[in-house]
Amino acid sequence: MKKLISLALLAYLGSSVVSAQELYMPRNIKAAYAKGTRAMNGAPGPNYWQNHGKYNMDIKVDTDTKVVSGSEEIVYSNNSTDTLKTLAIRFVNNLHKPTAPRSGSVSQDFLSAGLSISAFSVDGETIAVNTKDWGTVGNVRLKKPLAPKSKITIKINWDYPLSKESGREGQIDPTTLYVAYSYPRISVYDDYNGWDRIPHTDRAEFYNDFNDYTFSVKAPKNYVVYATGDLLNPDEVLQPEIASRLKKSYLTDEIQHIANEQELKDGKVTMQKDWNTWKFKANHITDVCFGLSSTYLWDAASVVVDTKANRRVSTQAAYNVKSKDFPNSVKNNLYALNWFSNNWPGVPYPFSKMTAFQGFADMEYPMMVNDSDTGDPVFAQLVQDHEVAHTYFPFYMGINETRYAYMDEGWATTLEYLIGIAEHGKEAADKFYKSFRVQRYINDKSTEEDQPIISMSDQVSGSGYGNNSYGKASLSYLALKDMLGDDLFKKALHHYMNNWNGKHPIPWDYFNSMNTGSGQNLNWFFQNWFFTNNYIDLALTKPQIASGKATFVIKNEGGFAIPFDILVTDTEGKTETIHKTPAVWKANQKEMTMTINTNRKIKSIKLDGGIFMDATPTDNVYEVK
Repeated sequence: MKKLISLALLAYLGSSVVSAQELYMPRNIKAAYAKGTRAMNGAPGPNYWQNHGKYNMDIKVDTDTKVVSGSEEIVYSNNSTDTLKTLAIRFVNNLHKPTAPRSGSVSQDFLSAGLSISAFSVDGETIAVNTKDWGTVGNVRLKKPLAPKSKITIKINWDYPLSKESGREGQIDPTTLYVAYSYPRISVYDDYNGWDRIPHTDRAEFYNDFNDYTFSVKAPKNYVVYATGDLLNPDEVLQPEIASRLKKSYLTDEIQHIANEQELKDGKVTMQKDWNTWKFKANHITDVCFGLSSTYLWDAASVVVDTKANRRVSTQAAYNVKSKDFPNSVKNNLYALNWFSNNWPGVPYPFSKMTAFQGFADMEYPMMVNDSDTGDPVFAQLVQDHEVAHTYFPFYMGINETRYAYMDEGWATTLEYLIGIAEHGKEAADKFYKSFRVQRYINDKSTEEDQPIISMSDQVSGSGYGNNSYGKASLSYLALKDMLGDDLFKKALHHYMNNWNGKHPIPWDYFNSMNTGSGQNLNWFFQNWFFTNNYIDLALTKPQIASGKATFVIKNEGGFAIPFDILVTDTEGKTETIHKTPAVWKANQKEMTMTINTNRKIKSIKLDGGIFMDATPTDNVYEVK
């Protein structure tokens, strides 16, 4: 017993022995590696699989009743080795049902009747489905089990009311709707957990398969539809001049005002049939959504994101005429798509379009963002940068955000910070990052909320969710970047992204990919940051300053392996900065001894973590008496 306790303590404290140890894995994750669906080198294993759906959907929006209805056909491929006796059907918007579990209170305007399915069939055979008691996930028992490596065709007719209160979706104003998570989908069946049946509770986000989508949206005349995917029939739904402007925008960096206020009022934008049917297509993508408005202004341009292929991406914006932020939206996105493609993460933007739609959510969707109007152009740009950065995490990588929010929010926060340096300078970016991403976490009085980052996101409550998902995770990525240096860090990051583009990585795939990609065993670092209750707190102790030499001990009271600067100021006011990367904590994660040889007369020594804000900064300074 004593030996077991000692081993547990060593793992918890993150001592030097962890550099050689394996990282903790839950039993189901170990089983996935044992089955060969995942490999210890970080790549998908030789037996990796993921299921796939081909969705063909016809959706109609009644802008008077605010009811969305649709019919869909799903060709679903079971690529697993398991026989499936049931289908887990996910409908996120059942969150609005009064009986749905939610992470917080809501108003009456948030509530609705939820999904109604009027027809459901599998391979032509009708199955009676009653959604009365469904939450955000329902189960349909198959009459004939779905064997491994086989397909079925599912047909569903459905409708639901848009909630009056708009959040990630719903009614934005009487003329404008944002329609997301609008269709019943087959939930993810994966190699480490089976069916994803975790309910959506309006906090943790989403987990979807990579599917192919062909869909139409039927909307009344004068309503412009903005959606994920390529618009297949602009000449059928737009008047010739508007269609011409849109096509021109696909070829130029110059911002085109596709539709202005007067044209919208005069009915000169869409075809003047009672209803127009807008057709879209997007393949190998995790979701599709759309917004529609009869009053929103429409801007567009495009930018080359891949100079080798000379590939352009359309960037569009739809917004209220009174907006203060959105007139700059296309300009900001032209910059962001170019910067993300060529700097960090340095992977060309992978889709054909990015549309910014004015709403209330500050939320990402494939090829779209739904952002609020803040009245602060700098903050608005940062929010849009953050949401666009999600293109890579979780949409380029099919991350399970419900369980592992830090695998996407942490990266989006990191990319938001890095592009912020390019846009506004390091001082401004540091100031914002500290005040918005770190300060609340490091000064949280309820520190028992602070759980190891590896904790499942849907099981972390209060501030712990935000701390793990955003600030702490981002700090871990930036600490690793500091330790490896930009070139090696980018090489390892690209190795991870290339391994898991279009697939479903889990945290251990990230750890193993970064180990392989960097050519180093970084398990000690991942153990330190992801599997402990560490925090940020250094202390400068035992200073001994004599002629020509200063020796002192830096204690890592909080435990996190962070980078920091040592600022040595002499009596003439000159300061020397000595930078230390997180590598200094590999051998001993509790303390290090520092000796400085100098001919100068030292006045003070200070530890400065920069964005790695210290929990007790008062013990980071020593003043020579």
